Amino acid sequence: MMWDLSGRVALVTGGNGGIGLGMAKALAANGAALAITGRNAAKNEAAAKELPGQTLVIEADLTAKGAHERVLDEVRNRHGRLDILVNNAGTNIRKRPEEVTDADWETVLDTNLGSLMRMTRGAYPMLKQHRVGRVINIGSILSIFGMPFSPAYGASKGAVVQYTKSLATAWAAEGITVNAVLPGWIETELTDGARATVPGLYERQAARTPMGRWGKPDDLGGIAAFLASDAAGFVTGTAIPVDGGFAAMG
Repeated sequence: MMWDLSGRVALVTGGNGGIGLGMAKALAANGAALAITGRNAAKNEAAAKELPGQTLVIEADLTAKGAHERVLDEVRNRHGRLDILVNNAGTNIRKRPEEVTDADWETVLDTNLGSLMRMTRGAYPMLKQHRVGRVINIGSILSIFGMPFSPAYGASKGAVVQYTKSLATAWAAEGITVNAVLPGWIETELTDGARATVPGLYERQAARTPMGRWGKPDDLGGIAAFLASDAAGFVTGTAIPVDGGFAAMG
């Protein structure tokens, strides 16, 4: 029963594919009423077919001015509350540090960090309303490791961890927990691009991972359901790798 999310409302940004969709499925399976956002209408439509029929699907680019306010208004109008916010929307531009332009940097940082900040700040009044608020921020294994071709991405995901800690300490007294999940090498559309441009990436990282494989989006569902539930009510300010043992290898 401590994992039961019945009566709770969850919003997953970037929930129309990959890790976001895997987490959204798990939250719904444990009883949460669900809303997801996504920029791509076709992907939104496909995701809706994998989620409960009453799922609220919102087409939105969270870097656009006022987008977070519109999304939160739609959730409020449909459900009157928000208990679980999964900040998953993200992007990457793969270049070496000396090749990154100002525009590249701003795009990655605003998508991965700026939109997360705006969503979380905007959701705060609803999250504190029932003293069961849960924020799950999606970092990355690159929050703690470096890669030569993802400097902006790594910087943004490292900042996600520190921002998570700040939120956790600020909002704990109001019953809101804030944690980060750090996915390892997961098979998604985002990493498909890396595999296409970096020869041998899959084989090298699978060999470096103690479990001997890359993860699947559904491998992230359990941690999302746990952190969203009453079972994790005293867990806050953490950054939890879900990586098949990659970080443990040192």
